[in-house]
Amino acid sequence: MSRVQLALNVDDLDASITFYRTLFGTAPAKVRPGYANFAVAEPPLKLVLIENPGQGGSVNHLGVEVADTDTVDAEQTRLAKAGFASVDERGTTCCYAKQDKFWVEGAPNGEHWEVYTVLADSATAGGPSEESPCSCGDAETTSDALPAGCC
Repeated sequence: MSRVQLALNVDDLDASITFYRTLFGTAPAKVRPGYANFAVAEPPLKLVLIENPGQGGSVNHLGVEVADTDTVDAEQTRLAKAGFASVDERGTTCCYAKQDKFWVEGAPNGEHWEVYTVLADSATAGGPSEESPCSCGDAETTSDALPAGCC
């Protein structure tokens, strides 16, 4: 199973959850402080909401959720052969989930794309690592090069 992930910054998490629950006809799969995600069956979409007051309505980052680590590895190899650099993250905790993933570098318009698989749920939001372009769990921490929030 693969699906596109769209992570949005939202001003008001509760209002956004209400809106997207109605729009997609499904309840959130996970809700945590400042964070919610929806696993929408049709169209196949992982919608992530990251409370980031003052940034509502903007794209936080984009991703492709894949079935397993082997698929993460295959996609990273395929993209490397095409000349794309990546930032590798294995066993990272981000946005209330333990994940294996990588971030694709060099998108022509500065978009932040990740390819990832969820290994397990986590009770904690996680946080940025030295290598990570992700600042999960601290939506206020951002720079021009890094997305605010994560997954």
